[in-house]
Amino acid sequence: MRISTMKKAGRSLLMAATMLAGLAPVAHTRGAQAADGHSAEMPRLVREDGRYALMVDGAPYLVLGAQANNSSNWPSVLPQVWPAVEQVQANTLFMPIAWQQIEATEGKFDFSFLDTLLAQAREHKKHLVLLWFGTWKNNGPSYAPNWVKLDNDRFPRVVGSKGVMRGSLSPLAPATLDADRKAFVAFMRHLKQADGQQHTVLMVQVENETGTYGAVRDFTPMAQKVFEGKVPDDLVKALKKQPGTWKDVFGKDADEFFHAYYIARFVDQVAAAGKAEYPIPMYVNAALRDPFKDQDPYSYSSGGPTWNVLDIWKAAAPSIDLIGPDIYDRGYDFYIKTLEQYKRPDNALFVAETGNDSVYARYVFATLGHQGIGFAPFGIDYTRYVNYPLGAAKIDAEALEPFTMNFKLLGSMNRELAALSLKGKVWGASEPTADHSNTLDLGPYKATISYGLPQFGDAKPTGNDKPCGGVVIAEMAPNEYLVAGYHARVDFAQTIKAGKNGFMIASVEEGHFENGKWVFERLWNGDQTDYGLNFTSIPQILKVRFATY
Repeated sequence: MRISTMKKAGRSLLMAATMLAGLAPVAHTRGAQAADGHSAEMPRLVREDGRYALMVDGAPYLVLGAQANNSSNWPSVLPQVWPAVEQVQANTLFMPIAWQQIEATEGKFDFSFLDTLLAQAREHKKHLVLLWFGTWKNNGPSYAPNWVKLDNDRFPRVVGSKGVMRGSLSPLAPATLDADRKAFVAFMRHLKQADGQQHTVLMVQVENETGTYGAVRDFTPMAQKVFEGKVPDDLVKALKKQPGTWKDVFGKDADEFFHAYYIARFVDQVAAAGKAEYPIPMYVNAALRDPFKDQDPYSYSSGGPTWNVLDIWKAAAPSIDLIGPDIYDRGYDFYIKTLEQYKRPDNALFVAETGNDSVYARYVFATLGHQGIGFAPFGIDYTRYVNYPLGAAKIDAEALEPFTMNFKLLGSMNRELAALSLKGKVWGASEPTADHSNTLDLGPYKATISYGLPQFGDAKPTGNDKPCGGVVIAEMAPNEYLVAGYHARVDFAQTIKAGKNGFMIASVEEGHFENGKWVFERLWNGDQTDYGLNFTSIPQILKVRFATY
């Protein structure tokens, strides 16, 4: 039964307070603070019935991120970073901290950039996620100090099955683990001293896109000796396998699984040592493989946390709080399948990186629909470095506008969405390319999202000229939903008939949130609701109430 008409309301409805999920209201930018001006609680990841929330200042928080370019991590470049972060209306800046930057000489540490970054983030009222570029940065040690990456005897590289040395450092070299771990411990110790009260930093990424290109694993004599031994007991137990050698237990996957296990163990030991100093949430990011089919592991970063080895990573790296995909494929099916693969009962969905071209912007809505806790486009600064074809051909205010629109809309109800998502009360959809509509199952109701329709009349959706539409829906109470989005029409139908005659939209309020409270602006009716709820490029939040009669 389609809702197409709403009777004109005779009077305005009372404004309702929204004490969501039992949480007191908190400010949207910096959160609740103690009397001394410091943040009240350390950031932490919480789990409820297989869903997650990042708790910031004691309440769920949605990360609307902007990741700077890889080499924008210098004080002289920050003036080109902050304007882009402000333009896109992100609440969190993702910034690398490079091993070469803090320990250019072994045993001598320089944290001046980190201190500058912290001070400027507080000045701009932004949170930070710091990215540790250590042994791995896109599979290689390019951000490791020269005394590491130029000393192959002490810090050996992976050697492939045919004896060809690769760029990636071996995860089985004790000296490499020891050096990386010491540097990371020093970094986390300083971070606690510099930010242990303010909690400007929400999370730390440990390494970056681990794995090896061009080799399925390390075949050096050191690695080969370990490979010919037994699979470690912890992995056998976690995967419910029978004991044996890697070939015995995993057959054709033995090489890749071996590499994944020892990279994960390496990363886990680095993270565990850092958490012993300062236990904020830590995660890893993944360079992806095809989400639909098996591939030759030589065609992607073997050993990294790709979808086929997530169980191994979960078993081998318990100190890592979540694994986030880096999604640079524009394709709708690829994107949605990847969200499904990384949203697991044992893993919070977090889009750690995505492209900065306009077609990627709409995927924030699908991320929310999969209970994602954050979304971060890459390359958000004005350094004039672009990552085309993985991103936009040019980065300026016009190119960033699709992200700005979405972050402005979602940021205005950040805490509300994050709290409801933890309860499983949020749905979202992004515009597909093959079809031009989505259907969301809300339980008692069904929402049909259509793209490319005019405001009036029934027609077959044709899609927007360029895919840009998206919608988020959140259940605030029985029969009461928040609805917001862009370039889309939303129609509702009842899935289970209730009432003697049927059901209808009782009211559609447009409004906004202020410190956790709903503020009424006006009622939609007649032309605004006769043909569904039509969202354009204007940021609008609706509160929709259903009723039977």
